[in-house]
Amino acid sequence: QVIKCKAAVMWEANKPFSIEEVEVAPPKEHEVRIKIVATGICRSDDHVITGALVMPFPIILGHEAAGVVESVGQGVTLVKPGDKVIPLFIPQCGECSSCLSTKGNLCHKNDIGAPTGLMADGTSRFTCKGKVIHHFLGTSTFTQYTVVHESAVAKIDSAAPLEKVCLIGCGFSTGYGAAVQTAKVDPGSTCAVFGLGGVGLSVVIGCKAAGASRIIAVDINSDKFATAKELGATDCVNPKDFKKPIHEVLVEMTGQGVDYSFEVIGHTETMTAALASCQYNYGVSVIVGVPPAAHKITFDPMLLFTGRSWKGSVFGGWKSNDAVPKLVADYMNKKFVLDPLITHTLPLTKINEGFDLLRTGK
Repeated sequence: QVIKCKAAVMWEANKPFSIEEVEVAPPKEHEVRIKIVATGICRSDDHVITGALVMPFPIILGHEAAGVVESVGQGVTLVKPGDKVIPLFIPQCGECSSCLSTKGNLCHKNDIGAPTGLMADGTSRFTCKGKVIHHFLGTSTFTQYTVVHESAVAKIDSAAPLEKVCLIGCGFSTGYGAAVQTAKVDPGSTCAVFGLGGVGLSVVIGCKAAGASRIIAVDINSDKFATAKELGATDCVNPKDFKKPIHEVLVEMTGQGVDYSFEVIGHTETMTAALASCQYNYGVSVIVGVPPAAHKITFDPMLLFTGRSWKGSVFGGWKSNDAVPKLVADYMNKKFVLDPLITHTLPLTKINEGFDLLRTGK
């Protein structure tokens, strides 16, 4: 039956979240209804609010979470009620060309490129005050209950602490995977990470895990340097401390530029700066931050002609359903830490305060 619960609804752009009672319909065929236990706040959610990432309103945002299966629709075999799960904003249908390719992970059933904000059958499972509320990236986790397609849910270790591993639903996996999966950082290499939010710090963790000998953390907020160092950064650089462009600073620090650079902010200027800061012949630069809508990049093509590679990385390059349970297992086996990435814990009712903390870099 229909579940009534609390959710943070975004009625229109550039307004605060409104905590509302919503109705969550039961799961249809091949769908799963999940009780959300913990959800992270990600900059991509904020991009929707500001209009940098265009989505239909009204909408329930949130895409980084962990919870427990409440009920399943007809034909669902992968999970059952009571299972601990992580919703996947990049699904894994196992049938499209990206799922079938060893090189790809951006399943064609994603709702990023041309977002509808609806389930596969073209309808929503959320209503509020008689109005249809849109889904976000097929997940919508800023609610006590949500409905996802079975290709967008991963069953995880029943002993996993949901309030920590929810980060594996987006931020951690995205950053860590950009280093170990997309860039394939080698031991002894030099890396630069632009942006030290949760995802940028996860890139630092990934570079360290891959054996990088030098990890240069770059941010205009020096308050973030202590955590970056704790997680493996060897140098911290604030571009505001220099008169010259940051890529020149990094080339001077390293002799020829870094082997790998990562842009984890989502600004076109820093994307080109990250490209220019990597070694001119075999350097690899990875775009991890969500690019803002309607922005274009202009750069000197000589930057690429000399041999650099420019890559994008969605969800760290991981095939979601295959990778998420393994990443949770690695966390349980203490292969990496998540605790330093969690700065604040708030109830859902204080979600607007959470976004204020995000926007002020706290």
